[in-house]
Amino acid sequence: MSDHKSLTGRALQTPVLLIIFKRLDTTEKVFEAIRKAKPAKLYVAADGPRANKEGEAEQAQATRDIIKRVDWDCEVKTLFQDHNLGCGVGPSTAISWLFENEETGIILEDDCLPSESFFWYCEELLEKYRNDTRIMQISGVNPLLGWRKDPDYDYYFSEAGITWGWATWRRAWELYNYTIPHFQEIKDKGYIESFHFYKEKVEWMINCLDEAYRRLPSVSWWDFQWEFTKFSNSGLSIVPNVSLVKNIGFGEGATHTFETVGFAVAETKDITLPLRHPSFVIRDIESDNLYYTQHLRTTLFKKVKKKLKRLLAR
Repeated sequence: MSDHKSLTGRALQTPVLLIIFKRLDTTEKVFEAIRKAKPAKLYVAADGPRANKEGEAEQAQATRDIIKRVDWDCEVKTLFQDHNLGCGVGPSTAISWLFENEETGIILEDDCLPSESFFWYCEELLEKYRNDTRIMQISGVNPLLGWRKDPDYDYYFSEAGITWGWATWRRAWELYNYTIPHFQEIKDKGYIESFHFYKEKVEWMINCLDEAYRRLPSVSWWDFQWEFTKFSNSGLSIVPNVSLVKNIGFGEGATHTFETVGFAVAETKDITLPLRHPSFVIRDIESDNLYYTQHLRTTLFKKVKKKLKRLLAR
């Protein structure tokens, strides 16, 4: 594997946020990937255990103890909750905490296992697009399983960006509001329908946001609100031409990822550094449409509907 420190000429300077809870097995793997990158700053945010879950406090503490394994020159900051905020407020609070202190950040949850080059891919793009407000997210997952429209560059611009290993800027996250106060107006005036060509995409987005809005403040997700933030600010995500992050959290012990999504568990690859950058910023509609056709119209859309039904039945 390439020595990315020698390729870039320096160690990783971008702060990394690791969001954890009680899954020691997956957290250990993600931590080891971070350990190889040796970031100069590591933020670790942990939600609190639930009082009615026997043994959870011990599991949560064992997972938190992983930070004792930091053995490189690193400034470590922690945000350990005493009480359980849940998987909506918890992660969004952690990300807000990161950007109260930093201008840029790489964000990994405890089930998002990155390839080695993921960190430097993020760092290079965070710097290149630091002041370009059109770009709001750098994603580590490619949902097209290797298909690419343009082989001349190492990434493309998309309206969709998966948050299983990603990076962003304070300037973008400052636009985020967990309570999506403008959703009802944007929905009622038909802006969501006018933005998307696919009926399924519109239905999926409205259903998810309707439920989030209705169930506030106890909604158990934060990422649909982030998708809405990007949409309502005409923001783009950068998507790599290969997947740099694998989700290892499906199945037993998962909160939301009960059923496997193909692209999420595909083996990761490393990306060539330095990156080949396009000289333009144009959304790749063909790639987006292929993503919607392959996943929102089939597996992912059906699973999201099933997830919503399961959550509503609680």
